[in-house]
Amino acid sequence: MRDPADKDAVPISVRLGTVVAPEDPEDWRRPLTWVAALGMLIAPLVALAWFWLGAPRTSSAPLPGTWAVALALVVGASAVGGTQIGGLRAFTGTLGSALFAALLTVVVGLVTAGERQVGVASPTLAHAFAAAVAGLIGSLAASGVAPVCARSPSRPRRIILPAVLGSAVAVAVLPALFGA
Repeated sequence: MRDPADKDAVPISVRLGTVVAPEDPEDWRRPLTWVAALGMLIAPLVALAWFWLGAPRTSSAPLPGTWAVALALVVGASAVGGTQIGGLRAFTGTLGSALFAALLTVVVGLVTAGERQVGVASPTLAHAFAAAVAGLIGSLAASGVAPVCARSPSRPRRIILPAVLGSAVAVAVLPALFGA
C-alpha cells in the first residue's frame, strides 16, 4: 500500500491521465512579465499604427516613423533585458527580444505593403526592414552593456543606460541604410 504523501510526488497531470494547466499561473499576474511582453511588441505595434494611419509613399530617406520604429525596438529590447536577473540573462533577453521584435516588424511591413512590386520593395517593407536592422544593431550595442547594468539594483538604470546607448547607435546607423 502507498503512503498518502507519495500521492503529491506525482504530478496531477500524470494522476489524471491528461495534461492540465498549472494550478498557479502567476507569471501573467506579475508586472515584469507585462513589461517584457510589451517590450517585444512595441516596435511592431508602432509600425502597424504608422502603416495603418499613413503608409510611406517613398523609400528614399528615413521618415519620422522609421526613426520611431527603430527606437521603439531598441527601447523595448532594453526593457526586456532590464527585467532579467543576471548578466547572461540580461544579454540574451535584450538580444532575443530584439530579434523577435525585428522579425514581427518586417512581417508587419510585408503584410501592410498592399501592392507587390517587382525589382524593388514596397515603401512599407523598405522602412520596416531598415528600422528593424537599425534597431537590431542598436540592440546589439545595448545587449553588450546590459550585463554590466544587470548588477545594478535599480531597474530603471538597468533599462535606461542600455536604451540610451542602443538608441544612439540606431540613430547613427539608420541614415546609412538609406544611403545617406
